[in-house]
Amino acid sequence: MAVTNGSSSNGLIVSFGEMLIDFVPTVSGVSLAEAPGFLKAPGGAPANVAIAVARLGGKAAFVGKLGDDEFGHMLAGILKQNKGARTALAFVTLAIHALAFVTLRADGEREFMFYRNPSADMLLTPDELNNNIIYIAKVFHYGSISLIVEPCRSAHLKAMEVAKAAGALLSYDPNLRLPLWPSAEYAKEQIMSIWNKADVIKVSDNELEFLTGSNKIDDESALSLWHPNLKLLLVTLGEKGCRYYTKNFRGSVDGYHVNTVDTTGAGDSFVGSLLGKIVDDHAIIQDEARLKEVLKYACACGAITTTKKGAIPALPTHSEVLSVLNGAK
Repeated sequence: MAVTNGSSSNGLIVSFGEMLIDFVPTVSGVSLAEAPGFLKAPGGAPANVAIAVARLGGKAAFVGKLGDDEFGHMLAGILKQNKGARTALAFVTLAIHALAFVTLRADGEREFMFYRNPSADMLLTPDELNNNIIYIAKVFHYGSISLIVEPCRSAHLKAMEVAKAAGALLSYDPNLRLPLWPSAEYAKEQIMSIWNKADVIKVSDNELEFLTGSNKIDDESALSLWHPNLKLLLVTLGEKGCRYYTKNFRGSVDGYHVNTVDTTGAGDSFVGSLLGKIVDDHAIIQDEARLKEVLKYACACGAITTTKKGAIPALPTHSEVLSVLNGAK
């Protein structure tokens, strides 16, 4: 599913994986059983990244599989509304569309309950990939949920192979969702199975703890995840901003204090804005001053996304980001 929106860049960012519907409680701080109602919000981390890029004026594509049902076609419509053309999208009639019920604690953090066994995204096969779209990607972005079961795992590995051979920058956000995995051990094994292929990796503070087995969010813990071919490692810290690590320098960028309602999609907004800024100039990664400016912008995007419920409905436009950045000055 190609998504374009008045692109200010020429490079195409291709995002691979799942798109689903989040059902978000109408009130925060209650359990699923206690929630009086739910808001229907389109989401799914890879799709969030694609639309985040498009909202900010970049050129993106989403590659995945949707259910041939009302929810699936609703999500296809969401992509189309973000100036997309259905060129990299497969439909399946034999599976439901993935759903996620997301409980919001009083602090805006989430707990998940998923319905996807099997769901359409799990059934994408290597033969269904639109390699023409993947082959022209300047950046290829993915998560780990598509590694859980076959045939989607093989499709994921094939897509990475095509993108890498074509010279794309590989971007990886594990987006850990433990309830979807058979076990924590298998989740860690599969997440790390493709770790050394990525050029850019973003993890949250919680994911850093999970992958390293350490409860310390520090440089030593982060750098234990470094691999020789990595160009940029990012650790997001919620409202505290992020830390960045490259071969030549490391540092941190402060976050922005906002009225947090729902943190769903904040990391995807951060990633989408980052990729949109570096897609045409990978050298930014090696220039600390320029990288810090890009990361300030990305942190503002993440912050804005937490001020509304749902992921895709909350993704910001460039003008909204400028308002936050100018306000911070």
